[in-house]
Amino acid sequence: MPRRRGWRPHPVIVVLAGALIVVGLTYVLPPFRNYQLATVGAYLCVTAGLTVLTGLNGQLSLGHGALMATGAYTLALTQNKFENLPLSFAAAIAVTTVAGAIIGLAAARLRGPYLAGLTLAVAIVVPSVASTFDETFNSDQGLSVMLNPPPEQFPMEQWQAWLCWSAALIVVLLLALLSRGRFGRDMRAVRDDETAAKLAGVNIARTQVLAFVASAACAGVAGALFAVLAQSVSPGAFPLTLSLFLLMAIVIGGLGSLFGALWGALLLVVLPALSQSVSEQAGSQRLEGNLALIVFGVVLVVVMLAAPGGLASIPSRISRMLRRNR
Repeated sequence: MPRRRGWRPHPVIVVLAGALIVVGLTYVLPPFRNYQLATVGAYLCVTAGLTVLTGLNGQLSLGHGALMATGAYTLALTQNKFENLPLSFAAAIAVTTVAGAIIGLAAARLRGPYLAGLTLAVAIVVPSVASTFDETFNSDQGLSVMLNPPPEQFPMEQWQAWLCWSAALIVVLLLALLSRGRFGRDMRAVRDDETAAKLAGVNIARTQVLAFVASAACAGVAGALFAVLAQSVSPGAFPLTLSLFLLMAIVIGGLGSLFGALWGALLLVVLPALSQSVSEQAGSQRLEGNLALIVFGVVLVVVMLAAPGGLASIPSRISRMLRRNR
């Protein structure tokens, strides 16, 4: 007899439940924790898009930090000129989507280390462009973002958490619906065996380009949210290490799993904060710059040894162990 798959709730139900949990948390958490909660929501946008690109479609990207910078600078320039936040978000998503399409067209012709090299070059070039053109991007000092204050009855941190998680839950819902449909099956087929997928009638290049475009749009949303959170944008906010952290986060969380993307977003906030606390107690500035990368590397090794499928695979592994014991 074929094994029956366990019941899985519809993505809409999961998103609504997540929205209720987030709203409840914003009323009980202190302001700084609400700001951290908002940061997790912003990171979830980019980790969800990256885990779909890498985990479901098999394309490795080391340039999503640069795509976040593209979205952040676009929002800053548009918002400072028009002072219309919805319009600025739309512009950030549109520009990053176009950038993703250009990179995706080139990436569809590359494989393995060549694809990683291309996206790595993007991660290096984009911050350099922002530092070079002083008149437009204000060099290393960056740009301030002009924002209207939220309504008086809502604290700034609570409003930021609602904004970031509204965007994050919309992104997760769209990606979940996309992954459950025909396009999701095409991405998995391309990831598993391009030759077999081509024989089955799947357009390999189109699938890879569309996957990169969708992931880039998610990174643009995340970059725009970070611009709103910090109310400023600078090249130093999007270093090369950010792209490395994003990739390690989705691997630790679980490749191809949106629940794993949530774990990755949480780790991107918790581990650097923990590293900063430890370095401050040790009183070493040199340690502060390198400890976060060391901690991420150690966690990555431990998780890959204990749970090769990432943190998202732990519940299923426990369930299988319990069934075997029975």
